[in-house]
Amino acid sequence: METKNEPDFPSVYRGREAGATLQILLRLDQTLQAQRGVLLTWVPVCLGLGIGWFFLLRSDPGFPTWCLLTLIILLALPLTRCRDGRAMVAWAILLICLGFLSAVARTTLVQAPVLTFRYYGPVEGRIIAIDRGSRGALRLTLDHVRLARVAPAKRPARVRVSLAAGSESPEVGATVATTAHLMPPQGPSEPGGFDFRRYAWFMKIGANGYTRVPIVVLKPAQEGLYLHRFRYHLSRAVQDRLGAKTGGFAAAIIAGDRSGVAPEELQALRASNLAHLLAISGLHMGLLTGFVFTALRFFLCLFPALALRWNIKKISAAAALAVGAVYLGISGASISTERAFIMVFVMFVAVLLDRRAISLRAVAVAATLVLLRRPETLMSPGFQMSFAATTALVAVFGWIRTQRLAPGPAWLHPVLTVVVSSAVAGIATAPFGAAHFNALSHYGLLGNVLAVPIMGLVVVPAAVLSLCLAAIGAEMIGVFFLQLGLEWILGVANWVAALPHAQSGVVMPGPWVLPLFSLGALVVLLWKGGLRWGGLCLVGLSLAIWGQTDRPVLLVSANGSLVGVLTPEGRALSRATSQGYTAKSWLAADGTPVSQAEAAQRWTALAKGRGIWVSGHRIIHITGKRRAEAFVGCHASDLVVANTVLQHTGPCAILGPDGLRRSGSIAMTQNGILISANELAGDRPWSRP
Repeated sequence: METKNEPDFPSVYRGREAGATLQILLRLDQTLQAQRGVLLTWVPVCLGLGIGWFFLLRSDPGFPTWCLLTLIILLALPLTRCRDGRAMVAWAILLICLGFLSAVARTTLVQAPVLTFRYYGPVEGRIIAIDRGSRGALRLTLDHVRLARVAPAKRPARVRVSLAAGSESPEVGATVATTAHLMPPQGPSEPGGFDFRRYAWFMKIGANGYTRVPIVVLKPAQEGLYLHRFRYHLSRAVQDRLGAKTGGFAAAIIAGDRSGVAPEELQALRASNLAHLLAISGLHMGLLTGFVFTALRFFLCLFPALALRWNIKKISAAAALAVGAVYLGISGASISTERAFIMVFVMFVAVLLDRRAISLRAVAVAATLVLLRRPETLMSPGFQMSFAATTALVAVFGWIRTQRLAPGPAWLHPVLTVVVSSAVAGIATAPFGAAHFNALSHYGLLGNVLAVPIMGLVVVPAAVLSLCLAAIGAEMIGVFFLQLGLEWILGVANWVAALPHAQSGVVMPGPWVLPLFSLGALVVLLWKGGLRWGGLCLVGLSLAIWGQTDRPVLLVSANGSLVGVLTPEGRALSRATSQGYTAKSWLAADGTPVSQAEAAQRWTALAKGRGIWVSGHRIIHITGKRRAEAFVGCHASDLVVANTVLQHTGPCAILGPDGLRRSGSIAMTQNGILISANELAGDRPWSRP
């Protein structure tokens, strides 16, 4: 009796597994193919991943990294010729590699000498910029630097010197001399905090410090730096015409000179979430060029013969673009202004090419150009907040246009537009502002709704009018309305800042919070299809991680002059007056922005009790030579922090000036583990001693 051939069960299973795999690959390919209409919007995202990869490295790319990069590129290039989803994946990989390579190239191109020791002596240089430090003191940036006993090859390309309170600065372009204390750019005030050394590296600032003696002008500004000198004179003219109250604000938005803004005004603008009006960004550039475009187009329509023969829309776009370029020059061409001009440039070029001016594609092109030119801006709050607001606004208003939503009567639409745009921009930028500045403005929407329309309807047109009428000496007509608008904005800022609980502190997030949040938000805004809502999972995960952030129980400054201990009442600081910037940074990062004096009282109260104990260690802080000479012994449980060399006996652990110079600031985790700033920063060009 014959038996039927029974199936080979392993073969059947293998066939089913292969079929399931093919189905999965087919689904993935279909999902990727559905994104073909929005592929351009993902170009800056891929570039950003590559740039972020470079900055996350603990050491410079070595031979293994270059071999891996070469292998990835060689494997990805052939796949770009495929007609399925593999080509998209290959292009994404190549763009990530391009972002990495652009960051490497930029880091190499800006390389300049950095001071390697503390310097005291004569300093000479040419003033190229004037601004104010965190304490309100005037600060000069010098190039063509000369230092005594320092070889030309080792002189920093630029130095930044803070002047004594009440000092007057010479004109931009003048060659000056003074006696100053200089030091290398300092590392983070705590491990994982803002690294000024990286910022200074890309600005070619090789030293910073201060002077307490007058500035001597060796050579007045006579040649070179013509644009910088024009900005300086324009800023002074604006401040003289408008007076002390609004002159500094006007100089900031016209000439990019924030040195005239009073500290109390700056604090009010920050508390009301209106500080973005000071930095020349996409808002200012957009309002200015938009006003010029609209006004010129309306004016040309008054001449039918011209309007019917010429494309006045393109003529107006070209004129607005030219005005934007001039504004870029007279405002100082800072990174934020350059970024804003690129966005405006892309928008008006789209008009000239008969393409949609405001779209996610235009935003993507602008972001791509910015990242390729200055990859380091990816890490800056200005880039993140600017493009977060722009992307969200374009996406939300695009959705409103697609859905044809028009609530309420027509006369109410402009008001609703202002409210919606302020709310969307505020929500989009709030996480980034809170993460970088550790503060959240509760009435920011109210402040922006009351102030931003005045900026667009009064301040910008009045500034343009005053500049146009200056040629015939009638600029005071525009200045009158300019002053009214600025007084209104400052009044709104002070009123909002004075409201109860106008601002609250926010704990500094971990390093992965913002990348996860950004990626999740981009998936929601850019992805086509139901998978876009998966981005909300990444957003929720990032916020959950942020909410579980644990602050260090112990912080030690890089020079050993300040110690902070976390208590149930908040951080206790060992000193009430010294190391103000570090103390302010620590308290803000804790989400409890109290004064340094109040935090020092907590330390005093603890010291009067059983002592200051952290994770089984008694914390002893010694400052000054007298206290160091009086210190003779210690116990095994003691952790001694000193800003001067100690001659002691005992088994205790000591964090002294020599060790801190190598490690930078130090933090102790909740588990009692010590982490140093230089350990987290790694061996990078900007972090090497």
